[in-house]
Amino acid sequence: MKNFLIVLFLLMSVSGFAQSKHQYVNPFIGTGGHGHTYPGATVPFGMVQLSPDTRINGSWDGCSGYHYSDNVIYGFSHTHLNGTGVSDFGDIMIMPTMGEVSFDNKVYSSTFLHTNEKASAGFYGVKLDKHDIDVSLTTSTRVGMHEYTFNKSGQANIIIDLNHRDKLLYGDIKIIDTKTIQILRRSEAWARDQYVYAQIEFNVPLNISKVQANQENKSNLYSGSELQIAFSKVVKKGEKILLKVALSPTSYEGAKLNSSEIKGWDFAKVKKQAESFWDKQLAKIDITESNQDKKTIFYTALYHTMVQPNIAQDIDGKYRGRDNKVHEGEGFDYFSVFSLWDTFRSAHPLYTLIEKKRTSDFINTFLKQYEQGGRLPVWELASNETDCMIGYHSVSVIADAMVKGIAGFDYEKAFEAAKHSAMRDELGLKAYKQNGFISIDDDHESVSKTLEYAYDDWCIAQMAQILNKKEDYEYFMKRSQSWKNLFDWKLGFIRPKKNGGWDSPFDPREVNNNFTEGNAWQYTFFVPQDIPGMIEAYGGNQKFEEKLDQMFNSESKTTGREQVDVTGLIGQYAHGNEPSHHMAYLYNFIGKPEKATEKVHYILDNFYKNAPDGLIGNEDCGQMSAWYVLSSMGIYQVTPGTSGWETTIPSFDKIKVNFENRTSKTILKSSKSIDLVYFEADSEEQTAAIVGMLESDVAKTIAVPVILAKSKSFQDKMEVEILSKNPTDKIYYSINGNTNATKDKDWKSYTGPLSINETTEIQTKINNKGNQSNIVSANFYKKPNNYSITIKSKYNSQYTAGGIEGLIDGINGNENWRKGEWQGYQDQDFEAVIDLQEVQDISSISANFLQDSRSWILMPQYVQFYTSVDNINYKIVDSPILHSVDPKQDTTRIMPFTINQKVSKVRFVKVFAKNFGKLPVWHQGYGGDAFIFIDEITIK
Repeated sequence: MKNFLIVLFLLMSVSGFAQSKHQYVNPFIGTGGHGHTYPGATVPFGMVQLSPDTRINGSWDGCSGYHYSDNVIYGFSHTHLNGTGVSDFGDIMIMPTMGEVSFDNKVYSSTFLHTNEKASAGFYGVKLDKHDIDVSLTTSTRVGMHEYTFNKSGQANIIIDLNHRDKLLYGDIKIIDTKTIQILRRSEAWARDQYVYAQIEFNVPLNISKVQANQENKSNLYSGSELQIAFSKVVKKGEKILLKVALSPTSYEGAKLNSSEIKGWDFAKVKKQAESFWDKQLAKIDITESNQDKKTIFYTALYHTMVQPNIAQDIDGKYRGRDNKVHEGEGFDYFSVFSLWDTFRSAHPLYTLIEKKRTSDFINTFLKQYEQGGRLPVWELASNETDCMIGYHSVSVIADAMVKGIAGFDYEKAFEAAKHSAMRDELGLKAYKQNGFISIDDDHESVSKTLEYAYDDWCIAQMAQILNKKEDYEYFMKRSQSWKNLFDWKLGFIRPKKNGGWDSPFDPREVNNNFTEGNAWQYTFFVPQDIPGMIEAYGGNQKFEEKLDQMFNSESKTTGREQVDVTGLIGQYAHGNEPSHHMAYLYNFIGKPEKATEKVHYILDNFYKNAPDGLIGNEDCGQMSAWYVLSSMGIYQVTPGTSGWETTIPSFDKIKVNFENRTSKTILKSSKSIDLVYFEADSEEQTAAIVGMLESDVAKTIAVPVILAKSKSFQDKMEVEILSKNPTDKIYYSINGNTNATKDKDWKSYTGPLSINETTEIQTKINNKGNQSNIVSANFYKKPNNYSITIKSKYNSQYTAGGIEGLIDGINGNENWRKGEWQGYQDQDFEAVIDLQEVQDISSISANFLQDSRSWILMPQYVQFYTSVDNINYKIVDSPILHSVDPKQDTTRIMPFTINQKVSKVRFVKVFAKNFGKLPVWHQGYGGDAFIFIDEITIK
């Protein structure tokens, strides 16, 4: 597999860290397009990200607070996210103005020109047009420094708006003296309860000129959930005002302590120190390249991998834990902002190469969050678990570090925490453990969750093997084979299952709620833990190569839901989103490294540019850039949790990697050797454990059978078929039987299709040479009536409830609407007619509707029922039914709209629901069209 031809020479480095690299960083890369980066000042892994905010709403392309297409700056805040897909931060916003003070952000904001804007590693500068003010920003690790030059004389103002961007839960502003104030900002956005303390110092005395506070003011203290303050001073033309803003997650005392990082008011000195930090950090990888654009792209990518995770403790080591309590320092640096679904793939493997100490600190942070918050992080932000994305990928980071022998954390505690993540019953895990896969019936994003859980389980197995835990190793290795239960051997795709069988119709290009930001093409190849098994499932190397070729050569167009994350398409490969990132390297595993090189270099050359739109998708906390860094070096780790790297031809003539222990290794593009030495500074650090997959464990894993039927509900009777992949499989089944039965004698041998004529549960399993599959079950429901339905509205193809009959099949959707049990109608009213097949008297009519405001699904304005004998002349049944559900309510809510009234001589019932309409100003999707979600119309 290691076909392309890199030799790594072990050298001692005495001057590698002294080289100047910050000059090659362009922080504007990714600020346009869909990169979601910010251009402001920060230092490596720093607490402060001091950057301009040009977006104050929750727009997707404004997640970092800045977008290059904008021309208005609202202010300069001290925390920002790098390339995420959800908005947060923007804490402690400060804006200089002149003249009369206003707290209206439309008034205090200013236009600007990109020609008057500068950014480099550790520095940002801009001219504010409205009052001709020059702004310069730089930082230390925990302190942001501002320098404002007022080019006109008059009243200069410093406005602090704590209501900027996300919701202010509570704030304090304490006036210490005319040059010092302290601030608490508790806010809610993606992180539901974020604490930021700040100490702000002015270099000259300033007077309070205006305050807005909605709680009763005390002497020198202003508080509330509406909180703004302005300080003013008369200045001469050219006069400067400087500020230092120290942050702390713990307390005022912490902010005061952290303020000691910057002593005095020498802005140039602080800027130079920030540049020095970056020079030392970026010198960890030294490339030889004459093309300046390529050099800038590389070092900006490396820079983007180093602006997070962020240090989240004070100078004395105190930090705010996941239990929201302040904890004392415990011998390691505590960090925050872990976008693990993204970063486990490339960023964290890169950190194991050049950030071993920080890797250990990251994992110690994970373990403290496990102890204090009850579980390992999934997507942690500011001491809050956002539960964004899927999987439990912190175990990948831990396993990768353990396999590579990185020390400094408790391996036993790490295994305990990893196992805890895998043994929970939430987010589809209960079904996954029981059945060996997650189906649509169990949870949304069922395919992606199954595949990513399976990889994470393999990582836990590697940890168990290192710790000599044989039973755990075997258990998690078996679970790691769960991908096979979703592999359709006939179509050659991993695809969703529903009610024991394949979900149909199936379009591998369709982006829907069965996948996480992707489709079947983009997830079919996610089996990094068992690539040989995946190749075998497709029929060997040649057929696997054909499948990869087909993916890369297909039409670059997806179907189904519009997914803004799926960008950078090469056929169905989507480089703009993480699930595709390893795929080009799969050619290495079938002896086709030239194809891997071709694809990798195409991506490097076309999807990364030295321009604001220079990233093809979200930066995602360094993941997009980490792919570039590693791939341009000619290495990539397809399977974090192994000690090896896949290789391809590097982009640069020479790459020198400088390690923390002052040694280095060099990659030469011109080398003709096939020797690949693993990137490890000290070979004795490597663990002696052998990691990998044992053939015996693979052989024991039997894919589950597939239950096929026309539908989940039926009128009179229906045939059910059970299939398996191998002709030697023995299929057993049980009807309405004992699901705990384990012996084959308790089951019937399957010989052909089963006929059912009543509501039935079927369980089935496979025995092959003494090895048994998981048990699969399916439930089929005899319809409670013979009604038919005609729907005059058009439901969204993503939300069908199984088709037209889904509204009268007797099967009710629950709060998890993403499982597909509801019918969704956007930008239209709902209208349907139910035919009772005969004239009869009725006593009640009911229809269930769902609201999930965050997902644009809102209750209808009202529901009206009508009845008819001939389907021509209709009578209204009572008044329209209204409701009192608050559209701003952010929890999922199901509400039945019901009329209990006897109506005689009815054959047809019409149901009409009035759509909410356009989303209002307070909604993040303002101006968009609301959905109506309905499931199950009941007539008695």
